[in-house]
Amino acid sequence: MNIGQAAAASGVSQRMIRHYEKIGLIPTPMRRDSGYRDYSDSDVHRLRFIANARDLGFPIEEIRALLSLWQDRNRSSADVKTLALARAEDLGRKAEALTAMRMTLMQLAEACYGDERPDCPILDRLVK
Repeated sequence: MNIGQAAAASGVSQRMIRHYEKIGLIPTPMRRDSGYRDYSDSDVHRLRFIANARDLGFPIEEIRALLSLWQDRNRSSADVKTLALARAEDLGRKAEALTAMRMTLMQLAEACYGDERPDCPILDRLVK
């Protein structure tokens, strides 16, 4: 299938498919006589794997490790679990930071009169 068909089948944009090829997350596909890339069902499966990993917050290098583990039938599931738990921990820290930022913004917005006056505690806080 061509890149457009692979993109539609995998849910990954053509631009991202090219990027994943460039950085080696997916192998460079064979080329047809016309010069168009020719993707296999295996390539689409790999693209879906990458997309699902991205949706779960895994960065590229961890996706690379997950792909390696996925292909290694002698792997230990403990290795995969370790990566997943580390990612979950990182996402938890980010969620806490986002919650704190949101609460600060809400407090600042509550302290702001939001009227015609020039005084604004939001801007005052940003200056500090």
